[in-house]
Amino acid sequence: MKIIIPMAGRGSRLRPHTLTVPKPLVPVGGKPIVHRLVEDIANVCSEPIDEVAFVIGDFGKEVEKELIAVAAEVGAKGSIYYQTEPLGTAHAVLCAKEALKGPVVVAFADTLFRADFKIDPSDDGILWVKQIEDPSAFGVVQLNQSGRIIDFVEKPKTFVSDLAMIGVYYFKKGEDLLTEINYLVDNNIIKGGEYQLPDALRRLTEKGTVFKPGKVNEWLDCGNKVVTVHTNQRVLEFDLENRKKLIHDSAEIEDSVIIPPCYIGPGAKISNSVVGPHVSIGGQTRISNTVIKNTIVQNNTVIKNSVLENSMIGNAVKIQQKAQDLSLGDYSTLD
Repeated sequence: MKIIIPMAGRGSRLRPHTLTVPKPLVPVGGKPIVHRLVEDIANVCSEPIDEVAFVIGDFGKEVEKELIAVAAEVGAKGSIYYQTEPLGTAHAVLCAKEALKGPVVVAFADTLFRADFKIDPSDDGILWVKQIEDPSAFGVVQLNQSGRIIDFVEKPKTFVSDLAMIGVYYFKKGEDLLTEINYLVDNNIIKGGEYQLPDALRRLTEKGTVFKPGKVNEWLDCGNKVVTVHTNQRVLEFDLENRKKLIHDSAEIEDSVIIPPCYIGPGAKISNSVVGPHVSIGGQTRISNTVIKNTIVQNNTVIKNSVLENSMIGNAVKIQQKAQDLSLGDYSTLD
């Protein structure tokens, strides 16, 4: 089994946090989004993962090294491919064409999910979907009476289905997907200036590929600050339910109250503060005389004499006044 993760986008809706790091490496619950995504996929795979192929922009060698380590965590080889132009979802997958061999999962790196099914290797294909109240802002799948996917509709103006595609797909034969993406490119089949993956899926369906819906229990978005803070809340709750260790042994907590679930990273120091619930504190961060809840704080940040809620705070930030509902990027100072 191979996994292809397209993640070359700028992540503009999550700025300023994506000015210095790509969005999939922003942490939730103390772990990068893309790391959690790979774990989510591994949980539904019934076969070993051989390779994780990351399709990125010019993110630098340190980012590439971190992504290779993410693949190694699930026992897989990590490989790096580049998308230098924003030419759409199908084009992003095409950039990792060498990995489109045999069974493959394609997963776009701005979403996390919870599911209680396993991939059946005998299935032609599976599209992860979530039933939602308002499908008009999403791409949805249309099913026939036997539960087989027969069409893909982008942002339907009238109701055709409430099963939204979350951006995770399984293909029994990656080579077949490659053939259809090449057809789109060779024949210049473009929508909105981009080559769209659903167009390749439709061609596969027309040729007899049977796609089944893989219904997920929970779909967690990481597209902007508000939903990322909510996703942090949910993954902390999930980690607590699964009895994962959330407070690092090297963290120092003095005269403070920690209200779970909270993640506190290595070398963090918290004094005279109330932290939680639903707070993630990065490594080497210092927090004193502060009340903080439902917030993500990254590494090497200093927060004093503050009240924070529903916020995202980047790396190496300094805050020394009362503030609420912030979104501060790396290396900011708020006096």
